[in-house]
Amino acid sequence: MSDAVKVGFVPFSAASRGILVVFCDDALKFGAATRKALGSAADTVKRAAAANQFKGKSGASLDILAPEGIKAPRLIVIGLGKPSALKEKDFLKFGGVTSGKLNAASDAVTIIAELPDGAMQPDQAAAVAAGVRLRAYKFDRYKTKKKDGNGALRSDVSIAVADVAAARKAFAPESHVVDGVIIARELVNEPPNVLFPIEFARRASQLKKVGVNVEVLDVKAMTKLGMGALLGVGQGSTQPSRTVIMRWNGGKKGEQPVAFIGKGVCFDTGGISIKGAASMEDMKGDMGGAACVVGLMHALAARKARINVVGAIGLVENMPDGNAQRPGDIVTSMSGQTIEIINTDAEGRLVLADVLWHVNKKFKPKFMVDLATLTGAIMVALGTEHAGLFSNDDELSERLSKAGLETGEKVWRLPLGPEYDKLMDSQFADMKNAGARYGGSITAAQFLQRFVDDTPWAHLDIAGTAMGAPKTEINHSWGSGYGVRLLDRLVSEYYEAKK
Repeated sequence: MSDAVKVGFVPFSAASRGILVVFCDDALKFGAATRKALGSAADTVKRAAAANQFKGKSGASLDILAPEGIKAPRLIVIGLGKPSALKEKDFLKFGGVTSGKLNAASDAVTIIAELPDGAMQPDQAAAVAAGVRLRAYKFDRYKTKKKDGNGALRSDVSIAVADVAAARKAFAPESHVVDGVIIARELVNEPPNVLFPIEFARRASQLKKVGVNVEVLDVKAMTKLGMGALLGVGQGSTQPSRTVIMRWNGGKKGEQPVAFIGKGVCFDTGGISIKGAASMEDMKGDMGGAACVVGLMHALAARKARINVVGAIGLVENMPDGNAQRPGDIVTSMSGQTIEIINTDAEGRLVLADVLWHVNKKFKPKFMVDLATLTGAIMVALGTEHAGLFSNDDELSERLSKAGLETGEKVWRLPLGPEYDKLMDSQFADMKNAGARYGGSITAAQFLQRFVDDTPWAHLDIAGTAMGAPKTEINHSWGSGYGVRLLDRLVSEYYEAKK
């Protein structure tokens, strides 16, 4: 993973090393340990704040070079805003803001994890540490020439806390979740000539190192299972398709699992219904759902989640050669339902249809959540701030919405209904793979719902959030790793066995 930042915890009494980072509120107040570390430099902060109109607003920063009164080469002051308005996700942001102020040449950094009224709680300090690592990630392995100070951040970051043991304990699971996000980002960022279905399956198989059971289905195995919808998408590519089934058994033996399914179109030309050339290079990210599932499975296994989980990804490449499926073709899905191909660029739902059916029938999960960069229409509806949420279960939907608000990976529920379902009816087959012009995200979800029976299910359309989304305090990568933190929170808060 492209993550060279080392984060550790030290007591308040430890001597500061390198760049010093402290926090203040909107009244420029510091905590006791911070005031002690600053000494006479506190007056320098006040003068610099006045000169730079720094008022301690949430996420604002003040950067002072060679501050008088302390040995640190730089002093960075991060604003907390009003302490009474602080939210859980703000501490992740503060870590990201801190990381964003550093550069590749930074050797050592000390962050004093203190609020004006006392030490940060262990989980707050852990969130700062996670934010530092998430923002520091940079995908630059294919750059042979790097500008000075513009490479990946390589620093030893010490976070000074009141209780080192408690902070380390709080950060341990968070660190594994960060690893999962970075794994997802790496997969989305990789070029399509490197990350084709077989290579994606190989990388997913590396989860065996953290105790995940991994099964890879090749074309022969999928043909035997009757996965005609998925195989039809990949038949125009020289790169053979794969389905990967990942299982983490951290719960009681025989206990019903939860399931996560990801769309993994490693490159999407649109097939015979070929896309326009503009921005087609972005279609290397059309496997963002599958990337999330792999990152999530790593996070859950590495932190030893007390639950049984199935992760499944369908991996294909959608190419327009002489063997590619055509508009007008009719394929038979694993469910036995037939599908008329109207548009070969509506391929992700075909992949998901067979994987959803397979997971539901074989593993009988408590619920299924699928993730897919499925439609451009979701970006028209929601932009890039929310993923689209569709569900047949109100409880699951509400829990996803709450987890989204807590993590900042927000979702917005859109409707399903029989009126939309009619738009997927075909005069030649059981259904067609593309509906009318309007409500494209909804009709895509209606299509998927035909393959889940009565199992509680949610579909997340992440086309606007998984790749090319606006930069945030904790992500400056093209591939965001969206969904890993959201779904880890869903599992830990509502479904995981408590200690």
